[in-house]
Amino acid sequence: MVSKPAKKPAKAKAKKVSKRMTQAERTALSDQRMFDAAITLINQHGTQKTTLKEIGELAGYSRGLANYRFGSKEAFFNELFSRFDARWKQHIRSYVADQSGIAAVRSAAKALRDFLKLESGYMRAMYMLWYESLGHNSVILNRLSDHHDVYRKDAANWIRQGIECGEIDPRINPEQFAVQYCAYIFGTVYQWLVKPEALDLDALFRDYDHNIIKLLSK
Repeated sequence: MVSKPAKKPAKAKAKKVSKRMTQAERTALSDQRMFDAAITLINQHGTQKTTLKEIGELAGYSRGLANYRFGSKEAFFNELFSRFDARWKQHIRSYVADQSGIAAVRSAAKALRDFLKLESGYMRAMYMLWYESLGHNSVILNRLSDHHDVYRKDAANWIRQGIECGEIDPRINPEQFAVQYCAYIFGTVYQWLVKPEALDLDALFRDYDHNIIKLLSK
């Protein structure tokens, strides 16, 4: 006679049940999978040829889930922008923290260097989304414009604080430096997007770090 398999203890069954995801957790997981799928598709085809149907299918769900959840491609991309922005802000805050002056400028540059290495796919997809939004007025374009204002304001404040504490040459114009700083940052990312193997990021940012100290020091 074949013996019946022993029943699992009640505790084990209860533990298994407790591991079941809530509806909110399942929604968060499906959203994240769709955003990951969107990054892959944007890198492959660009934003114009990426559809919500393809995003849902690549994420492993129905072709209509992304449209049902977000309503439109623009709304989906707007949320993708928000998630990227939150991740970038958390990343740069961990580098700059409460620093100001030259230290803040140097730390912000290092934050970008490491973000390019750690989040290369995400960064590439977002820049494609931003550049392709330039041809028409959209929520993305307006938000991008606001973000550029914030980046320049932050950089100008770092310089102004450095001048006030006597660390930075007072002849440096904070607003003009901020424009030049952003030009370097965005210009570097653009060149990296076009041909990443042409740039030695470590050497490039090491040289920039050296030049910033010489330029700003009183």
